[in-house]
Amino acid sequence: MLSRSLSRARARVSTLGPCPFHIPLPARCISTRSKLFEVAEEVEWALSAGKPVVALETTIYTHGFPYPENVALASHLESLVRVNGGVPATIGILNGKAHVGMRPEKLIELISTAGSKDTWKISRRDLGFIGGLGGIRGQKLNGGTTISGTMILAHLAGIKVFATGGLGGVHRGGENSMDISADLTELGRTPVAVISSGCKSFLDIPRTLEYLETQGVGVATFSDGRIGDVDFPAFFSRESGVKSPRTIQSEADAAAVIHAQFQLPVHSGLHFANPVPESASMPRNEIDGIIAKAVAEADAMGITGASNTPHILKRIRELSNNASVIANKALIEANVVRGTKVAVELAKLELADKQEGTSGAPRIDASRGARTSQPPLLQTPDALLPRSEDDRVSARLIDSGADAKHNPPANDLLVIGSIASDTSCDYLPFSADTEVSPILHTSNPAVISGSAGGVGRNVATAAQYAGAQVALSSVVADDLPGKALLKDLTSSGIDTTPMHILDPAKGARTAQYIAINDMNKDLVLAMGDFSIFAQPELDDPPHWDNLVGTIFASSSRPRWIVTDGNWSKVAFSSILRLAEESQIPLAFEPVSTVKASRLFEAASIAFQGRRQVISRVLNIATPNMLELAAMHQAAQNNGFFEDEHWWEVINDFGLSSAGSRDKFVRMLGKDLTDQGVPQQNIRLLPFIQHIVTKLGPQGSLLTMSLPSTDVRTSHPDYLPFILPGGKRSVYMRLFPPPTFVSQHEIVSVNGVGDTLLGVMMAALVAEEKAGQQPRLDKIIPMAQKASILTLKSKDSVSPLIKTMPTTQSWWQESYPAVRV
Repeated sequence: MLSRSLSRARARVSTLGPCPFHIPLPARCISTRSKLFEVAEEVEWALSAGKPVVALETTIYTHGFPYPENVALASHLESLVRVNGGVPATIGILNGKAHVGMRPEKLIELISTAGSKDTWKISRRDLGFIGGLGGIRGQKLNGGTTISGTMILAHLAGIKVFATGGLGGVHRGGENSMDISADLTELGRTPVAVISSGCKSFLDIPRTLEYLETQGVGVATFSDGRIGDVDFPAFFSRESGVKSPRTIQSEADAAAVIHAQFQLPVHSGLHFANPVPESASMPRNEIDGIIAKAVAEADAMGITGASNTPHILKRIRELSNNASVIANKALIEANVVRGTKVAVELAKLELADKQEGTSGAPRIDASRGARTSQPPLLQTPDALLPRSEDDRVSARLIDSGADAKHNPPANDLLVIGSIASDTSCDYLPFSADTEVSPILHTSNPAVISGSAGGVGRNVATAAQYAGAQVALSSVVADDLPGKALLKDLTSSGIDTTPMHILDPAKGARTAQYIAINDMNKDLVLAMGDFSIFAQPELDDPPHWDNLVGTIFASSSRPRWIVTDGNWSKVAFSSILRLAEESQIPLAFEPVSTVKASRLFEAASIAFQGRRQVISRVLNIATPNMLELAAMHQAAQNNGFFEDEHWWEVINDFGLSSAGSRDKFVRMLGKDLTDQGVPQQNIRLLPFIQHIVTKLGPQGSLLTMSLPSTDVRTSHPDYLPFILPGGKRSVYMRLFPPPTFVSQHEIVSVNGVGDTLLGVMMAALVAEEKAGQQPRLDKIIPMAQKASILTLKSKDSVSPLIKTMPTTQSWWQESYPAVRV
């Protein structure tokens, strides 16, 4: 049964291309040629070779210019891209399939359907419908892509620059009607740079810019020869009376901004406004009068929604005696030329990074002909498979002895996480009267110590010390730090069978982490080299299939899988699928704010629209407050809060907005409530069964949902922690630290949170083995006590954990009155 399950998992994984590191939307990694999505060979080659590619939309042809004038315009715009050194990627939907780059015959086939009821205007909301009804069910449906739809498909293909005519915006009166273009929200969540001539002046330009600012979209206007601050353009006119947030001087400057945005990476788009050429610009007072009349007529006729913009544009054309059409054509041409020049400058920057070997810059793997750094081109399945043994960094299973290989231990926990060589530098000033923190830009006296570390290793060690049998799956290089770490694992009794060693001659380095602490042992700065966890072969399905075979070679499966956020999104998605296929519950340690967001990005890849699956897979998450906020934001960015499953669970809670804040304040205090901690926990509960939020000196907050039949929902000892609801209630309990730790007792904060999770997992396993119902609310106090031992220890995980009492004795000792 397991082999059949794993075969299915292998088949699914092999159809996935590497997902761009920066995906902020619920996108799936799909083949460049499938039933729903196809990247033209020319575009695919250009992206692989690092050539400048410019995305072009098709709504302008299907819902703008009439046939055959639209055919001539399409050909002309593609020619402008080529003449200026780029490769055009016109994007449209033909017979339900999304095409990124269209051959002339396909483009003409699409454009000739302009005006047909079966030719849709495609935004984000329409992609599933036209793909399902057209691409899967076989209906003859075509679509011209709007800015929103074009951005998504361009991003899926790895295109960064998109040139178009005008941007949608906030309609006048939008503060009441909520009539806001999807273009604006798309810019807030899809990292593509859009070059347009701003939004049409019959829209509310000030509110449009305010909305873009709220969405985190960078906006700048090309100076186009002007000096000083310039207006944000109003499509037909170069001036709008509204100053642009920023002014950009050249295409090279724009490219630098785009390059920096992707390198960070920032998960939102950019908008560069390019004013209509002066020769075709309409005087502002003239166009304002025409627009006022067109808008008033539309209001009088009650024309709203999707029909509003086409009607107003038609009337503007009529009232301006076709001057608006001349301006429209001129600005589209200018934007395509400008966009291509930006793409050319961007390609130069990426090439320079490649030649300098800059980390994070796109590099070309000549043996595969595909980008191997973010954001990579979505590749065909064959591109994921090694062409020869030389294509892969050599890896081998660690020889843990003949007995271990032939009789692997029955492990309680499988930890799939990082291992690193840790160095702590504790500032020790010569004088007690000096500053608490080390002085920058010079050397400082310190006590420097080294130890084995890494989140995965620390969690595994804590669980092993607490009585669980643990296997660690991680990766080290065949270098001195790697050998020292392996020796540490073996001495701790951890099963190293699933460990991998990589060849340092091929660029692999054992992970290292250096923490700079102040004189109070609080972290000031940390530096980490975890590049080994981004090695390409760790994203390949065979790696995870080999892991599965190794772990399940024994007669006993692990009871839990624990993972951390150090893996790439693609590797993380494989871990999620492994947990789903094996039906083993998963616990997740986010590690950092950046890595915390990978959970929902990886889930979007792993489950491909089946968002509710994560709630069956992910049992426990242990973020701190900042990581909780990052997870919440990632869930929102990836559409999880729009999912039907999320609404069903939230409705089951039956929580009313009236009075909720007062309840949160009574339970947790004003500060945590004002920071949104209880609200964020509840919003994530539909996808994570138990959330343990680490609050530092305030303790740990457990948030979980209980069915109405659970005895705790009515037990008097638990009522202070219950938010009563409908079918389910929210259990939210703050566990303060069991003892006070003075500043002079603190030796190191490293490993404290990892210890909490490791001991929690060991206690859960112990309760399962004893035939008891595992309960986190019984276990957390003991795990907190273990964390305090680590806080006072020079080791990443305190060996004194081995001396701690059992879960049950600790609970009865600390809470003798509770018998639930």
